[in-house]
Amino acid sequence: MKGLCILGATGSIGVSTLDVAARHPDQYKVIALTANSNIDALFEQCLAHRPQYAVVVDAQKAAVFKQKIEDSEVAGIDVLAGPEALQKVASLDSVDTVMAAIVGAAGLLPTLAAAKAGKTVLLANKEALVMSGDIFMQAITESGAHLLPIDSEHNAIFQCMPGGYETGERAKQARRILLTASGGPFRESPVDTLHDVTPEQAVAHPKWDMGRKISVDSATMMNKGLELIEACLLFNMSPDDIQVVIHKQSIIHSMVDYTDGSVLAQMGNPDMRTPIAHAMAWPDRFDSGVEPLDIFEVRQMDFERPSLERFPCLRLAYEAIKAGGVMPTVLNAANEIAVDAFLNEKVRFTDIAKIIEQTMAEFNAEQADSLEIILATDKQARDVAEQVIEHKLN
Repeated sequence: MKGLCILGATGSIGVSTLDVAARHPDQYKVIALTANSNIDALFEQCLAHRPQYAVVVDAQKAAVFKQKIEDSEVAGIDVLAGPEALQKVASLDSVDTVMAAIVGAAGLLPTLAAAKAGKTVLLANKEALVMSGDIFMQAITESGAHLLPIDSEHNAIFQCMPGGYETGERAKQARRILLTASGGPFRESPVDTLHDVTPEQAVAHPKWDMGRKISVDSATMMNKGLELIEACLLFNMSPDDIQVVIHKQSIIHSMVDYTDGSVLAQMGNPDMRTPIAHAMAWPDRFDSGVEPLDIFEVRQMDFERPSLERFPCLRLAYEAIKAGGVMPTVLNAANEIAVDAFLNEKVRFTDIAKIIEQTMAEFNAEQADSLEIILATDKQARDVAEQVIEHKLN
């Protein structure tokens, strides 16, 4: 029986993780669930899964939630508040496995705490690794933690190139990674119409059920850019050896091309419970609840190169990882500010890449050799991005 902590329990990954865990009550016990402010969803999860701890980051919402728990049939749950509580539950002795599913930079510190505590880290929060890079990987190595990727693409690569960061020999045998992308809702839209894309259109992903921020990232392909950076770190590959491939059916989740000419691909229906179940059962496998893939129903699969004119955010991600140092941190911070501004209708869809590019132009690729530098750079980049927005993208 493994103790499970879910950072970001009320998001789509957290909900799917609880679904998988409920299918295997003999293998997983839910120890801690966390949410930022969605206390209604968290309360229902507490009723269903009876964790020992529940964390609400928003202090005011936490007080309301605590009273709600005390007045309910699950009054024994220990309710904690604030961002520091995330690090506490991620490091508990009773926790063996941590699902890191908090979106954005907010997930960095608790995910890093889990790594330092030697947990099995199921990494759905790509931003934590993008921001902290070698520091995060060093923490994994030094603590003896296991790092298992949850993004469908990285999980696919992991299945095709077992071991990832742990077995450099397999990476040496790989010629390149083919990192697949759906292309989002605008892969065929005329480029000159993207100026008028609305937030509602951008979050309507054709294949995956994701949160609003990640859906916008998919529409700009920044999501794939962040995954590119993550893949370089996880699998010890150069960005020049990673080819992004648009595959609109989202059946092949990624491929590894080996030096002998073999290309291994991982396939399945587009359902996040597959990579979640793979990581939770690793090195074994168990039922995820996902319907078997009907290859006759799929019938054909299409592949195409992404246009960097259509998806400038992907170009900026390549530039950031090649520059190295703090540049991936700057990229991520500027993107979070730009996407939030777009979702709040302060800027246009096509302004997102412009904000990121102008923000990156203000920074040098300083070495990211301490957590203090990374956090300071993250804050500074957010301030610069806000200034770019304020000055109307001059």
